[in-house]
Amino acid sequence: MTDFSDMDRFFMHEALYEARFARFVEEVPVGAVVVFEDKIIGRGHNFTYKGGSALYHAEMVAIKMANEYMDDFRLEGCTMYATMEPCSMCAGAIINSRIDRLVIGIPDYKRGACGSNTNVVNDTSQLHWVEPEFGLLADEALYELQSFFKMLRARSKAIKKKP
Repeated sequence: MTDFSDMDRFFMHEALYEARFARFVEEVPVGAVVVFEDKIIGRGHNFTYKGGSALYHAEMVAIKMANEYMDDFRLEGCTMYATMEPCSMCAGAIINSRIDRLVIGIPDYKRGACGSNTNVVNDTSQLHWVEPEFGLLADEALYELQSFFKMLRARSKAIKKKP
């Protein structure tokens, strides 16, 4: 188990803020932030349904913002905090942007690509790879997801009951 610092907790709370914002706009509540030298340089939340693009995952949005801040596609020296394990698309973007550290709240056993299902980020045969660190504020991240899907199920049930 990784020992996380107070700064790690602070930045994961910021990622959770992004996840809560996603839930508020009725998107799957996943959030991510990219940090360079103890400063958030990119942040994002899922916006795929409302944004109309499969590319609008929290991690992709945060990476794009960080790229713009750094004026470079390389994010060497950066850490990403993600509330849920990134999918293969996002994991590929993490590796290709050369993020040095990846901190994850909860695993995604269906679509995760950082060790739970497949492992894109820790392929040591690649030019760049990263060892993901799991479990930071996992209870809070899990709560956001569970409460969101509970709300969707309740809404669907209420709609089915209407005459």
